[in-house]
Amino acid sequence: MDKLKGACKKIAKQHILLLFIMAVLLNLIIETLGRHSLIESCLFLVQHPLVYFCNTMLIFAVLSIALFFRRRLFASIMLSFLWLALGITNGVILANRMTPFNVKDLSNLSEGLSILTNYFTKKTLIIICAAIAFLVLLIIFLFRKLKPMEEKVKYGRTIATFVIIVMITLGSITGGMHSGVLDTFFGNLAYAYRDNGVPYSFLITWVKTGIDKPKDYSDEMITGLFSKGELGKDGIYTPGEDKADSKKAKKPNIVFLQLESFIDPTIVKDVKYSKDPMPYYRKLMKEYSSGYITVPAVGAGTANVEFEAITGISARFFGPGEYPHKSVLTEKTCESLPYDLKQIGYTTHAIHNHRGAFYNRNKVFRNLGFDTFTCLEYMNNVMKTPKNWAKDALLTECILDALNSSEGPDYIYTISVQGHGKYPTEEVLTNPEIKVTEAPNEEKKWAYEYYANQVYEMDLFVKELTDTLKDYDEDVVLVMYGDHLPALDMTEEEIKTGDLYKTEYIVWSNFGLKKKDGDTYAYEVGPELLKRLGISSGMLTKYHQNHKKDKNYKANLEALSYDMLYGKEYIYGGKNPYKPSDMKMGVKEIKIDEVVQIGEKYYIKGQNFTEFSKISLDGKVLNTVYLGPTILVLNEEVDPNDVDKMKVSQVEKNKEILSTTE
Repeated sequence: MDKLKGACKKIAKQHILLLFIMAVLLNLIIETLGRHSLIESCLFLVQHPLVYFCNTMLIFAVLSIALFFRRRLFASIMLSFLWLALGITNGVILANRMTPFNVKDLSNLSEGLSILTNYFTKKTLIIICAAIAFLVLLIIFLFRKLKPMEEKVKYGRTIATFVIIVMITLGSITGGMHSGVLDTFFGNLAYAYRDNGVPYSFLITWVKTGIDKPKDYSDEMITGLFSKGELGKDGIYTPGEDKADSKKAKKPNIVFLQLESFIDPTIVKDVKYSKDPMPYYRKLMKEYSSGYITVPAVGAGTANVEFEAITGISARFFGPGEYPHKSVLTEKTCESLPYDLKQIGYTTHAIHNHRGAFYNRNKVFRNLGFDTFTCLEYMNNVMKTPKNWAKDALLTECILDALNSSEGPDYIYTISVQGHGKYPTEEVLTNPEIKVTEAPNEEKKWAYEYYANQVYEMDLFVKELTDTLKDYDEDVVLVMYGDHLPALDMTEEEIKTGDLYKTEYIVWSNFGLKKKDGDTYAYEVGPELLKRLGISSGMLTKYHQNHKKDKNYKANLEALSYDMLYGKEYIYGGKNPYKPSDMKMGVKEIKIDEVVQIGEKYYIKGQNFTEFSKISLDGKVLNTVYLGPTILVLNEEVDPNDVDKMKVSQVEKNKEILSTTE
């Protein structure tokens, strides 16, 4: 027994070895929680040992902070709890959504706490609270039981050891990034966490954000990217000064339609269908300008695709997995097609048949220059898919409403949602129009069958939209494309294109725009279209149109993007000229016509109410029953003297008020 105790004490003194072993085990636990499978975690270790080592070193480097404390065991346990908290939180989140836990979730902590009841039952929340209480008691117990070391910390040796560990960690990660073992661009956060490990992915999305400052950044460098006379007389860009450049341009209504997860399902090699899931879209590709569009996302990341198409800036310039919608655009305006087109008489609209606050769109679209934003909370007659996403057919009416809301030409950016995952791995459709006749396994069969039928319905929507716009009494050009491949865990080997970042696009018009095929990028599609229409309004539009063949085209675009969003704004003379727009939520005015009392209840009669319309009083949302687009019922008591002060607010499902009647 004495020998055993002696051996244990000897091992206990091997602090560095013990911390490394703890790091290996913690990494295994974290990956198991993230993958919801111990087998998958072990396979990750076997198949990607270098990636696993880099992640282990990250954990080890953090745990080694415990070397500075006399209570080393207690400190190492506390630091382990931090890593376990990351693993558990990520595992729980992935059980309820597709995007893993990341640093931006911490910045939105209050919002996350407000929607806990959406994900968990009260019983589960009670268990979570009990677990937290138990953890606190455990920490107190461990603090009392785990005594400090008898000897003092030798800080000179400890600092040297810590520096060596950190240097090895940084060296392994830097080497992994340069060799391609670790990714530096995340087209899909879920895939990035799967391929690069949770610790690395979480930390890199925290450390690396924004756009890197270019070398030799200066006023002369930025303004020198344009030729003399290309911008203003003083060599800087001032919005509005280039109106004359587009004076003779054709100014049709411009409609962008970004289709959620929309691709040709037949490009998947091992899956066959009973009939073509997208016959009409395929027909349009033959008749109108078409090709492949390279997008910055796969499986998810809709907001980054729209960011590129609206601004002309590549999302790849930003940190891994970063969404400008959740970072810089929440606090700063950015030159965009809406701002550029408004200079020459366009009214600008955004449409999305999903939550208005998702990706902060109700705030970000103001900083992108939109005049109106119509989201799910302002739509009626919403049909849902079996997975509870709004179907796209209602978007035809929304686009028409936007077109009819102004006298001059309109720019409309429409974002669909019907094709969104996750896709069921069991049978959920009864008598589907499209059946999978061949698939590698049962789970894929049902997932692809569900997906193909959503594509089929989206194809019908595209037909209805083009048939409607064909007869519209104004010129319309419609640009359509899928925002990214669906979240079906496709690999490059499994698809005929061999590229996970390509989808098909079409440029359709009702006035005979000449067919011109070719491949493009999401951040180039806007300027290329405007060039065909003879429009060159906007600094970035000019850059894309005039400098695409330059040797340093992309590097200089990145420099301009840095200058606009993070730098000293030399291109604008040192001051951002774009102000947030006074964006109106919805194009149809929500109005109260009268309040009628029947018995003890108040009935609010008005116009354009939706299921998200709630009666409010002094900013407080009251219990409301929606009876139809013209009538709401107040389902609680109020002071009769306050009735005249009641308003109608559009309230999204997480209780955020999007707008309130005047």
